[in-house]
Amino acid sequence: MSRVRVALAATVRTLPRAPGLAYEPKFDGHRLVILRTPDSVVLQARSGRIVTGAFPDLARAAQRLPAGTVLDGEVVVWHEGRTDFALVQRRAAATAARAPMLAQSLPASYAAFDVLELAGVDVRGRPYERRRALLVDLLLPLGPPLQPVPMTTDPELAATWYETLPASGIEGLVVKRLDQSYPAGRRAWQKLRHTDVRDAAVIGYTGTPRRPAALVLVVPGDDEAPLVSSPLSAPLRRELSETLAGRTGDAPAGAAPSPTVTAVGLGEVAYRPLDPPLSAEIRHTSLRHPPPEVLRLRTDL
Repeated sequence: MSRVRVALAATVRTLPRAPGLAYEPKFDGHRLVILRTPDSVVLQARSGRIVTGAFPDLARAAQRLPAGTVLDGEVVVWHEGRTDFALVQRRAAATAARAPMLAQSLPASYAAFDVLELAGVDVRGRPYERRRALLVDLLLPLGPPLQPVPMTTDPELAATWYETLPASGIEGLVVKRLDQSYPAGRRAWQKLRHTDVRDAAVIGYTGTPRRPAALVLVVPGDDEAPLVSSPLSAPLRRELSETLAGRTGDAPAGAAPSPTVTAVGLGEVAYRPLDPPLSAEIRHTSLRHPPPEVLRLRTDL
């Protein structure tokens, strides 16, 4: 099965206001494509990796979709009235043995925001307004855990969402044109976030190639001094290890780390340099305290 190329969004600093726009809450979870094949269900992460085994509850719920249906959305885990990104990461990192147990204790929800194919018909070329209507008609009769995200065309209501929904774990808004086809692989949507999210250069990592611990980053616009991220999640450790295994030109796996960098709370730590650097998307409230949180590797760059 070929990888589904998902639509992307460009960051904006203020709320776009114009006729013909639609606004959706931006959930703080993991991007997930649901593919309902004639025989089964396949769950694909944004990277293209198949993660069906980590979310048996969603795979089971998606069996109710018509064969030949493809959905784009975000998987979230609700905890104490808000979405919890750390719990989503825990679900995503689950082994096949632990996944069913975690599905019971930390059930996942799927916030669907687009339909790409419906009952074998490719609808990506249709306007978003029409795709939205198809999505709602498809999912509302099914109910949780597969649900369409809320949507409004009222910018004042969208502004209210932006100010009030962060308490529920919503990190901002996604803005789309009503007449827009599905922009696979392009940054044709817009996103307005509360958190300071940006790309950084990954010049090295701590730990070993098989078990990296944290990234050494250079953030554009900072003083260009390297800084160490917070510890990587299990899915990111695995993804980085796989990426390192396919690279040439870096320090050999058996080589000891030589440069050092100052890490918050740890002092000087040794790290392994990367040449050429990688890119990562990071989130932070301040550049130094606490350390930046790595959201994902930017393998698309």
